[in-house]
Amino acid sequence: MQWTLVIPLKPLTQAKSRLADTAGDGVRPGLALAFAQDTVGAALACAAVSDVAVVTDDERAARELAALGARIVPDAPRDGLNAALAHGAAVVREIRPGVPVAALNADLPALRPAELSRVLTVAAEFPRAFLADAAELGTTLLTAAGDRELRPAFGIDSRRRHRASGAAELLLKGVESVRQDVDTGDDLRTALTLGVGPYTAAASAGLLIPGA
Repeated sequence: MQWTLVIPLKPLTQAKSRLADTAGDGVRPGLALAFAQDTVGAALACAAVSDVAVVTDDERAARELAALGARIVPDAPRDGLNAALAHGAAVVREIRPGVPVAALNADLPALRPAELSRVLTVAAEFPRAFLADAAELGTTLLTAAGDRELRPAFGIDSRRRHRASGAAELLLKGVESVRQDVDTGDDLRTALTLGVGPYTAAASAGLLIPGA
């Protein structure tokens, strides 16, 4: 099964506020972009992925991610993360009716194509499925088969809400790179330990990262 991934990205100047203790206002936009670049690059290299649609209104991010091969979908609803994801999935299915879609976080800088492929392969067994984040409270990936709506419920406590929505939780070992999103300095340290992509490695050089 070949998936289309929908990746939401808010304006870079508004992104990653919880990294304030690690990266200043002038650094965070570039760091958020680097996370997205490494995420998109790894996703496009995944054997189970046919294409990637990034939902964003940020001109810089749109330009840089399009250069990597992503399709850019303007955030027409401008009503938050879940509205952006639902819109992105709808746009994708207007172009490719019945395609299986997966929502993926934009802040997975350590993402490994092989681990993503394993998660998507298992997810294909279910109408809807999700993968919890490393903190086991949120969600980094939500999938929907071609005949199902995505029904995203990202945000605080999204693991519980996605489970309550009927999505199957994917309880997989050895896919840490797909679970390790980055919201805090500690998250970034963990991602760096896993091994981040080239954009994040360059953008994070010189930062004072907790525990590093």
